[in-house]
Amino acid sequence: MARYTGPKAKKARALGEAIYGPSREFDKKKYPPGQHGPSKRRKQKSDYALQLMEKQKAKYTYGVLERQFRNIFARANSKKGVTGEVLLQMLEARLDNTVFRLGIAPTRRAARQLVNHKHICVNGIVSSIPSHTLRPGDVVQVRGKSQALEVITNSIASSKTDVKKWPWLEWNPDLKEGRFLELPERDKIPEKINEQLIVELYSK
Repeated sequence: MARYTGPKAKKARALGEAIYGPSREFDKKKYPPGQHGPSKRRKQKSDYALQLMEKQKAKYTYGVLERQFRNIFARANSKKGVTGEVLLQMLEARLDNTVFRLGIAPTRRAARQLVNHKHICVNGIVSSIPSHTLRPGDVVQVRGKSQALEVITNSIASSKTDVKKWPWLEWNPDLKEGRFLELPERDKIPEKINEQLIVELYSK
Protein backbone atom coordinates (compact mmCIF):
# COMPACT_ATOMS: atom_id res chain seq x y z
CA MET A 1 0.00 0.00 0.00
CA ALA A 2 1.75 3.15 -1.22
CA ARG A 3 1.37 5.96 1.29
CA TYR A 4 3.32 8.58 3.22
CA THR A 5 4.67 7.08 6.46
CA GLY A 6 6.93 9.91 7.67
CA PRO A 7 6.46 12.27 10.64
CA LYS A 8 3.06 13.96 10.35
CA ALA A 9 3.66 16.99 12.60
CA LYS A 10 6.90 17.84 10.78
CA LYS A 11 5.16 17.67 7.41
CA ALA A 12 2.29 19.83 8.66
CA ARG A 13 4.78 22.42 9.95
CA ALA A 14 6.61 22.45 6.61
CA LEU A 15 3.32 23.16 4.81
CA GLY A 16 2.06 25.64 7.38
CA GLU A 17 -1.26 23.86 7.83
CA ALA A 18 -2.55 21.19 10.26
CA ILE A 19 -3.33 18.87 7.35
CA TYR A 20 -3.59 15.76 9.54
CA GLY A 21 -6.02 17.28 12.02
CA PRO A 22 -5.51 18.91 15.44
CA SER A 23 -1.96 18.48 16.73
CA ARG A 24 -0.37 19.76 19.94
CA GLU A 25 3.06 19.72 18.35
CA PHE A 26 1.85 21.83 15.42
CA ASP A 27 0.13 24.28 17.77
CA LYS A 28 3.37 24.70 19.75
CA LYS A 29 5.58 25.16 16.70
CA LYS A 30 3.69 26.85 13.88
CA TYR A 31 6.84 27.50 11.92
CA PRO A 32 8.80 25.36 9.42
CA PRO A 33 11.12 22.70 10.87
CA GLY A 34 14.84 23.44 10.98
CA GLN A 35 17.73 23.68 13.40
CA HIS A 36 17.51 27.48 13.73
CA GLY A 37 13.89 27.61 14.84
CA PRO A 38 11.55 30.46 13.80
CA SER A 39 14.30 32.56 12.27
CA LYS A 40 13.26 36.02 11.15
CA ARG A 41 15.75 35.83 8.28
CA ARG A 42 13.82 33.24 6.30
CA LYS A 43 13.77 34.14 2.64
CA GLN A 44 10.57 35.11 0.89
CA LYS A 45 9.26 32.19 -1.16
CA SER A 46 9.29 32.40 -4.96
CA ASP A 47 6.12 31.93 -7.02
CA TYR A 48 7.28 28.42 -7.92
CA ALA A 49 7.85 27.56 -4.24
CA LEU A 50 4.33 28.75 -3.34
CA GLN A 51 2.81 26.74 -6.18
CA LEU A 52 4.76 23.64 -5.20
CA MET A 53 3.69 24.04 -1.56
CA GLU A 54 0.00 24.13 -2.52
CA LYS A 55 0.42 20.95 -4.58
CA GLN A 56 2.19 19.24 -1.68
CA LYS A 57 -0.51 20.42 0.71
CA ALA A 58 -3.23 18.88 -1.47
CA LYS A 59 -1.26 15.64 -1.93
CA TYR A 60 -0.63 15.08 1.76
CA THR A 61 -4.08 16.24 2.85
CA TYR A 62 -5.81 13.63 0.68
CA GLY A 63 -3.09 10.97 1.01
CA VAL A 64 -2.21 10.84 -2.68
CA LEU A 65 1.26 10.16 -4.06
CA GLU A 66 2.91 12.11 -6.89
CA ARG A 67 2.01 9.92 -9.85
CA GLN A 68 -1.58 9.52 -8.66
CA PHE A 69 -1.93 13.25 -8.17
CA ARG A 70 -0.55 14.01 -11.62
CA ASN A 71 -3.01 11.55 -13.17
CA ILE A 72 -5.94 13.07 -11.28
CA PHE A 73 -4.92 16.54 -12.44
CA ALA A 74 -4.70 15.33 -16.06
CA ARG A 75 -8.23 13.93 -15.80
CA ALA A 76 -9.50 17.14 -14.19
CA ASN A 77 -7.86 19.21 -16.92
CA SER A 78 -9.64 17.21 -19.61
CA LYS A 79 -13.09 17.78 -18.11
CA LYS A 80 -15.40 20.75 -18.56
CA GLY A 81 -15.39 23.40 -15.86
CA VAL A 82 -12.78 25.21 -13.79
CA THR A 83 -9.81 22.84 -13.61
CA GLY A 84 -8.85 23.66 -10.01
CA GLU A 85 -12.39 23.16 -8.72
CA VAL A 86 -12.80 19.91 -10.69
CA LEU A 87 -9.50 18.69 -9.21
CA LEU A 88 -10.74 19.19 -5.63
CA GLN A 89 -14.10 17.63 -6.50
CA MET A 90 -12.34 14.53 -7.77
CA LEU A 91 -10.23 14.32 -4.61
CA GLU A 92 -13.36 14.68 -2.47
CA ALA A 93 -15.10 11.94 -4.49
CA ARG A 94 -12.43 9.36 -3.55
CA LEU A 95 -13.83 6.48 -1.52
CA ASP A 96 -11.33 6.82 1.34
CA ASN A 97 -12.08 10.54 1.69
CA THR A 98 -15.84 9.88 1.73
CA VAL A 99 -15.47 7.19 4.41
CA PHE A 100 -13.60 9.80 6.47
CA ARG A 101 -16.18 12.55 5.84
CA LEU A 102 -19.02 10.22 6.88
CA GLY A 103 -17.31 9.66 10.24
CA ILE A 104 -16.79 5.91 9.70
CA ALA A 105 -13.07 6.48 10.29
CA PRO A 106 -11.37 9.17 12.40
CA THR A 107 -8.75 10.06 9.74
CA ARG A 108 -8.21 9.61 6.03
CA ARG A 109 -5.34 7.24 6.77
CA ALA A 110 -7.65 5.07 8.91
CA ALA A 111 -10.32 5.25 6.19
CA ARG A 112 -7.79 4.06 3.61
CA GLN A 113 -6.94 1.09 5.83
CA LEU A 114 -10.62 0.16 6.30
CA VAL A 115 -11.12 0.15 2.55
CA ASN A 116 -7.95 -1.86 1.92
CA HIS A 117 -9.07 -4.46 4.47
CA LYS A 118 -12.42 -4.87 2.69
CA HIS A 119 -14.66 -3.44 5.42
CA ILE A 120 -16.46 -1.04 3.04
CA CYS A 121 -19.04 -1.70 0.29
CA VAL A 122 -20.03 0.54 -2.60
CA ASN A 123 -23.52 -0.13 -3.93
CA GLY A 124 -23.53 -3.47 -2.11
CA ILE A 125 -20.21 -4.65 -3.55
CA VAL A 126 -17.07 -4.87 -1.41
CA SER A 127 -14.41 -2.41 -2.58
CA SER A 128 -10.74 -2.53 -1.57
CA ILE A 129 -9.64 0.41 -3.73
CA PRO A 130 -9.26 3.67 -1.73
CA SER A 131 -8.97 5.71 -4.94
CA HIS A 132 -12.34 4.46 -6.23
CA THR A 133 -14.12 7.54 -7.59
CA LEU A 134 -17.72 7.81 -6.43
CA ARG A 135 -20.53 9.04 -8.65
CA PRO A 136 -23.70 10.86 -7.60
CA GLY A 137 -26.12 8.32 -6.16
CA ASP A 138 -23.48 5.82 -5.02
CA VAL A 139 -24.09 4.24 -1.61
CA VAL A 140 -21.16 3.68 0.77
CA GLN A 141 -21.83 1.15 3.52
CA VAL A 142 -19.93 -0.61 6.28
CA ARG A 143 -19.79 -4.30 5.37
CA GLY A 144 -22.27 -6.39 7.39
CA LYS A 145 -19.81 -8.44 9.41
CA SER A 146 -17.61 -5.37 9.97
CA GLN A 147 -20.29 -3.18 11.55
CA ALA A 148 -19.37 -4.31 15.07
CA LEU A 149 -15.66 -3.49 14.66
CA GLU A 150 -14.51 -1.39 17.60
CA VAL A 151 -12.59 1.08 15.44
CA ILE A 152 -15.73 1.77 13.39
CA THR A 153 -18.24 1.93 16.25
CA ASN A 154 -15.92 4.18 18.28
CA SER A 155 -15.36 6.50 15.34
CA ILE A 156 -19.06 6.83 14.61
CA ALA A 157 -19.92 7.30 18.31
CA SER A 158 -17.22 9.88 18.98
CA SER A 159 -17.31 11.61 15.61
CA LYS A 160 -17.81 15.34 15.99
CA THR A 161 -18.47 15.57 12.28
CA ASP A 162 -22.02 16.59 11.54
CA VAL A 163 -22.69 15.17 8.08
CA LYS A 164 -25.02 18.11 7.51
CA LYS A 165 -21.82 20.11 7.12
CA TRP A 166 -21.27 18.21 3.90
CA PRO A 167 -24.38 18.86 1.77
CA TRP A 168 -23.13 16.44 -0.88
CA LEU A 169 -23.39 13.52 1.59
CA GLU A 170 -26.27 11.81 3.37
CA TRP A 171 -25.80 9.49 6.38
CA ASN A 172 -28.08 6.78 7.79
CA PRO A 173 -26.77 5.81 11.26
CA ASP A 174 -29.11 2.83 11.61
CA LEU A 175 -27.80 1.14 8.45
CA LYS A 176 -24.30 2.59 8.81
CA GLU A 177 -24.43 3.77 5.24
CA GLY A 178 -24.05 7.04 3.41
CA ARG A 179 -25.01 8.30 -0.01
CA PHE A 180 -22.82 10.44 -2.26
CA LEU A 181 -25.42 12.88 -3.55
CA GLU A 182 -23.40 15.14 -5.83
CA LEU A 183 -19.99 16.64 -6.49
CA PRO A 184 -19.39 19.36 -3.90
CA GLU A 185 -19.22 23.03 -4.80
CA ARG A 186 -15.86 24.66 -4.10
CA ASP A 187 -17.12 26.92 -1.31
CA LYS A 188 -18.41 23.87 0.58
CA ILE A 189 -15.00 22.11 0.61
CA PRO A 190 -13.28 23.19 3.86
CA GLU A 191 -9.65 22.46 2.93
CA LYS A 192 -7.46 25.58 2.81
CA ILE A 193 -5.92 24.89 -0.58
CA ASN A 194 -5.33 27.48 -3.30
CA GLU A 195 -6.08 25.24 -6.25
CA GLN A 196 -5.27 27.99 -8.76
CA LEU A 197 -1.62 27.82 -7.77
CA ILE A 198 -1.64 24.08 -8.55
CA VAL A 199 -3.10 24.78 -11.98
CA GLU A 200 -0.38 27.38 -12.61
CA LEU A 201 2.30 24.90 -11.54
CA TYR A 202 1.15 22.23 -13.99
CA SER A 203 0.62 24.78 -16.77
CA LYS A 204 4.35 25.55 -17.00
